[in-house]
Amino acid sequence: MQRSPIWSSNIALLAVALGGLTAGILLYLIGGRGSASFVWGLATFPVLLSLLVQIVTSLRRGDAGLDIIAALSMLAALVFGEPLAGNVVALMYAGGQYLENYAERRARREMTALLGRVARTVMRHNGDGLEEVPIEDVTPGDRLLIRQGEVLPVDGTIASDSAVLDTSALTGESLPVTLQRDDEALSGTTAIGATFDLVALRPAAESAYAAIVRLVEEAERTRAPAVRMADRYALWFLVLTLALAGGAWIWTGDPIRALAVLVVATPCPLIVAVPVAIISGISRAAKLGVLVKGGGALEALGRARIAVLDKTGTLTRGHAELSDIWTAPGWQPDEILRLAASLDQASTHVMADALIQAAQARSLKLTAPTDVQETAGAGLVGVIDNHVVAVGGSAFARSHLKPSAGIWKPGFPGSAATIDVVVDGALAGTLVMADPLRADAATVIERLRAAGIARIVLATGDRAAVAEPVARRLAIDELKADLTPQGKVDVVTAARAAGPVMMVGDGVNDAPALAAADVGVAMGARGAAASSETADVVLLVDRIDRLADAIGVAHRSARIALQSVVAGLGLSLIAMIVAALGYLPPLQGALLQEAIDVAVILNALRALRA
Repeated sequence: MQRSPIWSSNIALLAVALGGLTAGILLYLIGGRGSASFVWGLATFPVLLSLLVQIVTSLRRGDAGLDIIAALSMLAALVFGEPLAGNVVALMYAGGQYLENYAERRARREMTALLGRVARTVMRHNGDGLEEVPIEDVTPGDRLLIRQGEVLPVDGTIASDSAVLDTSALTGESLPVTLQRDDEALSGTTAIGATFDLVALRPAAESAYAAIVRLVEEAERTRAPAVRMADRYALWFLVLTLALAGGAWIWTGDPIRALAVLVVATPCPLIVAVPVAIISGISRAAKLGVLVKGGGALEALGRARIAVLDKTGTLTRGHAELSDIWTAPGWQPDEILRLAASLDQASTHVMADALIQAAQARSLKLTAPTDVQETAGAGLVGVIDNHVVAVGGSAFARSHLKPSAGIWKPGFPGSAATIDVVVDGALAGTLVMADPLRADAATVIERLRAAGIARIVLATGDRAAVAEPVARRLAIDELKADLTPQGKVDVVTAARAAGPVMMVGDGVNDAPALAAADVGVAMGARGAAASSETADVVLLVDRIDRLADAIGVAHRSARIALQSVVAGLGLSLIAMIVAALGYLPPLQGALLQEAIDVAVILNALRALRA
């Protein structure tokens, strides 16, 4: 990853502070006390200058953080002739900034995966031939050739008899969709059937996929910023420190006592311990297969109280599987599946792959088909073991029935996708396809509730008939179906009124909602790359139960960070009182503060353990 200017600046300041401290100590040991003091002061100045710039920027935003104490202690050390103490404080502060930025630099990258999904060129009909043109040159009315495996670059209408599309990137629906002539197809969907022609309706910049990109960018700009834990304690600790330091100076007339108070008050238990605890939590989550992009994301994950979950690929497996076989009298389920899978060996349709896998799982012996004719997106017919077999949707099956054959199969729920099998002109059976729930879906819902999630909303682009059985089985609090990408953003925005929202999804259509939530979680193992780029948290393994584990890590890291803060500031407060009474000079105070830092850092590192 390319280093950011902030990251490079933090490394440089840490190197200057550490290098200056080391060089000064060496000069002091060989008798160059004046040179040592000069080097310590010189090494303190860049850190102080950088800190003052940050403070001015924060004050302009209305934020008064604990960085002010660190700046005052360094400035006072230089003014009152205690450069070594100032250098030690500078090293503590630069180290804390380095550790904090180490986590934050893993944050959001540019959405190159989202923008790179659509090809940059497309084949356009030109008279009797074809020409390859940039998608920016496509205008409404152009006739385009879309080949199998290509992503539609623009919105358009189907100009061929039919087209089979994978629409999961936009709707989350895992089952393929067959469109007929003059039906509208959206950019961002993938052609998984035979080659077809598309007549462009809109330029690429105005198409559905481009709109999703704009939604993500807009949602990221309006995201509520994460609040550092340190800032929550800033005001009262700042007031207390200034009161003790000013009181000691006024009471004794000795400015060094004020400096000593400021040095031991430098809030490194907050500046250092909190980032260490957060980074340790991030590392622990990574061992579980969960990538957390920074400290703000881990804090937000622990604070989440509302969960908005996508269905396809999140709570379900994300691909069609054989769920049931209905057979006509005289037929056995395995024989129906064997005939259908044998014929489907000649097809590249996604449903064909599912049937072949189901047959192989049952150890059925498949026969090579002959005289195969496929109607793209509808079905295919061929000869298997001297039987004429037709496999496809209901309309295709009806067209291959003998006139005397009646259709007397039972009705199937609207949530099911069915494939009819016709043998020698009679309906022999129906294969019922479904997108099954993940094995851990019910368990993870229970664990999310146990982890503090008060309300769970299922937000999906699927039809209500498809989503309702899932919502009932998992005892989901609320179902929102038939949603567009903007609709999912609206659901997340509305849910935030009741508390911090966690959005979990896996498709490109989920990316805007992931960006709009307080914390977005992407199913990165099989999900779209764009959703992983947009999300704050990415599940790198195909197990949604790891989300509950990650929330547990977030809670534990927050507790450990808070323990470090309370213990560290408590010890600092005692040291401040001792320094105000004159028993703790600035240099010894700085060293004592370093010892306190080591203690709280060791405590913070406990977040690495299970």
